Amino acid sequence: MVSAVALLFGSALLCWPGGPARQRLRTLAPARPGWWSPARWMSWLPTARPEIVALAAGLAAAPVAGVGGAIAGATVAGLVAHRWRTARHARRRTAQLAELIDAVGLLVAELRVGAHPAAAAAAAASTGDDAAHRVLESVAAGARLGARVPVLLRRHAAAEPAIADGLGRLASAWEVAERHGVALAELVDAVRVDLDARLRIGGELRAQLAGPRATAVVLAGLPVLGVLLGEGVGAGPLRVLTDTGIGQVLLVTGTALACAGMAWSDRIMAAAVRT
Repeated sequence: MVSAVALLFGSALLCWPGGPARQRLRTLAPARPGWWSPARWMSWLPTARPEIVALAAGLAAAPVAGVGGAIAGATVAGLVAHRWRTARHARRRTAQLAELIDAVGLLVAELRVGAHPAAAAAAAASTGDDAAHRVLESVAAGARLGARVPVLLRRHAAAEPAIADGLGRLASAWEVAERHGVALAELVDAVRVDLDARLRIGGELRAQLAGPRATAVVLAGLPVLGVLLGEGVGAGPLRVLTDTGIGQVLLVTGTALACAGMAWSDRIMAAAVRT
């Protein structure tokens, strides 16, 4: 019971909000995190490979919890790093898709006022410096030189996986306009509307899946809560898990099953968002 109270007290101290004066001072003179700062190491985690994070966690847990604890720690750390990187890449893809939609909207506006496709692409590319605007800048240069714009767009789609689907649709629309003489502005605007609808629906699906995702995390963490409660009542489950052979086997098995459940639920939710 004493250890559980101490754990809760330490968690409360970590979550304790700072005073307004401290916040004002941090705003005026933000401190740079040192090499020992947790923020510095946490900022490195999203860019690290899950295998490296798992190996580091296993080596750190081995002296404390034995071989089973090392395997369990490596499994949990690898899953956390993988989920973190996946979420980071998803946010980056969403941001790049939104930038592409804005750039295509500017392209449509320029085409509708009678601008040449090369001039329209150059005008849309001049509003930013991200991947979508760089693609439009290349399209403008290629159109001035008489290159096939659909071929350029498909080539850029192969190099930009985050917006490959949007660039492929734009290339198809451009090709239809060149082949059949259809108004380019209307076809490109149809692509923009479709991409915007996909982005909006994806955001709504992610918001609806926030509850099930949180439930999966809570269910995966219930065994940890059970171990803490057992320590609080004096049953000593940590000693069993770290000092006995059967405990080591149970620790690895339980951790593997919990992580497999988390990975499976993430896969189901990711498939739902993609559809």
